[in-house]
Amino acid sequence: MTLEEREKKAEEILEKVNRRKQEEIKTEGKRPQSGTEESSSKTSKSRKKRSFSGRAMALTAGILAAGIAVAAGAYFFIGSRYRTSFLPGTIINGADVSGMTADEVKELISDGISSYTLTVKERGDQTETITKDEINLKPEFDGSLERIIDEQDPNRWLMAKLSGNSYEIETMISYDEALLNEKIQTLNCMNEENVMKPTDARVSDYMPGQGYTVVPEEEGNELNPDIVKSKIGVAIQNLKPEISLEEEGCYKEPTVRADDERLKSLADSMNAYVNVTVTYKFGDQREVLNGDIIHEWLVTDGTNIDISLDGVKDFVQMLATKYNTAYRAKTLKTSYGQTVTISRGNYGWRINQAAEVEQLMAIIRSGESQEREPVYSQTAASHGENDYGNTYVEINLTAQHLFFYKDGNLLVESDFVSGNVAKGYTTPPGAYPLTYKERNATLKGQGYSSPVSYWMPFNGGIGMHDANWRSSFGGNIYKTNGSHGCINLPPAAAKTIYENISKGMPVLCYNLGGTEKKGSSQTSAKPAETPAAPPETAPQEQPPVPEETPAAQPTEPSKAPSGPGDEVGMTKEQQNGPGVGM
Repeated sequence: MTLEEREKKAEEILEKVNRRKQEEIKTEGKRPQSGTEESSSKTSKSRKKRSFSGRAMALTAGILAAGIAVAAGAYFFIGSRYRTSFLPGTIINGADVSGMTADEVKELISDGISSYTLTVKERGDQTETITKDEINLKPEFDGSLERIIDEQDPNRWLMAKLSGNSYEIETMISYDEALLNEKIQTLNCMNEENVMKPTDARVSDYMPGQGYTVVPEEEGNELNPDIVKSKIGVAIQNLKPEISLEEEGCYKEPTVRADDERLKSLADSMNAYVNVTVTYKFGDQREVLNGDIIHEWLVTDGTNIDISLDGVKDFVQMLATKYNTAYRAKTLKTSYGQTVTISRGNYGWRINQAAEVEQLMAIIRSGESQEREPVYSQTAASHGENDYGNTYVEINLTAQHLFFYKDGNLLVESDFVSGNVAKGYTTPPGAYPLTYKERNATLKGQGYSSPVSYWMPFNGGIGMHDANWRSSFGGNIYKTNGSHGCINLPPAAAKTIYENISKGMPVLCYNLGGTEKKGSSQTSAKPAETPAAPPETAPQEQPPVPEETPAAQPTEPSKAPSGPGDEVGMTKEQQNGPGVGM
């Protein structure tokens, strides 16, 4: 019988002995007790049974004793084997050496070293090898194996088999660590030219029509040198034939992966912004703002997202530069058939840039697309070729003649008297919105007060009004007996204009050579000999100061390009006007 068979037999005997003992204990517990009330016949029979039972128990005890003796003998016989070999369950440096002698372990290690080659498995199905000669691998024993056997208790072999024992011995195998490190450094997987660093998952760049997506991480193949050296060293110590750098966790890993909730939330937030479309309406023209532009304004720290205020400001300023018409030259086909260019004046569209920036930021953040017009600080009649539309007052300063068109129809045509050229009160040309209109205003000056029935200012203190103190209008009156800059009108003409004009309507003043008139028209409002009224000032109410002036569009230039409507030479003060006039 082999040693293994003996061990197995001993274990079976021990198990049977234990089982028999347990059964006997149970039988004794269930055996009934004799009572004093039993009959003599029953007592006699009971004695016979006890006599038989006693012999059976003696026999059983003998068998048990014999079994225990055999089992004990077998157990200790098996244990004697482990006086010179390792107990069952003995693991040394990761290797199971159960039942082996120290010499057998040494032989096993020496045989393993003699032909040892470690295969290093890398990503991309690549492999490399490290041979024993490259690292001067050899066996080295210092008596540790023998000491383990000497210190173990052979009679505890069964317990050792159940629980096991593990040992680490550093001196069974030795190699040149410097050579190993050098060899590892020369592996292709450690060559920087072959290394691809891992990259974290990220939000993609903006893609027109698609927006943003989460770009998955890339594992790369960059190794952690310290972990590689440690894991390869352990593999060599245990004479493992191969090692997988992947399984051993030697590769550096991305820190952010595609399933990162923060990353997905960031992409969703960015898409909410770039999916917004804002369509600006400028008459028949459209300006579309969508993700192709908005994505350039997004600012993120990887977690939070915001909109660049500067980007939005630049966009709104672009709209203002392109579509504002205030302070820009306008062309007018005059009632005389000729076309003039009116270079001065603030009439026209003007975007309120600060308010529009605020509105646009709120729209993008809301994620709601819409069609809209920008916030204006000043509006005009039309977004067409001419922003003044077909309702306007046309004032020919050269001819001293006025036309008032409403909805394209001529409603009023009248001579007038403008600013006194001789006194430096020349009425400046330009395109202006009517500031407001007022009935029964009083134009005041130093030492006088002159009431008018219809007051319609359009350029600071300069405006149109009735002048019932005049009996003649037009011709050359303005050159020596003109107003302080205002457009003096016959009362009937002033009344009709007043009743049909409203705040913001355009007043277009120009000069046109060749249209001068020598004679003046008469009015029955006052006798011809009535002297001119004293100088007058405008009512205290003044037009509001513009809220903003775009940087690219200065306020009315002091020297605008000359056009057919700017023929009369004027000083800067004359161009600006007296500020008040009558």
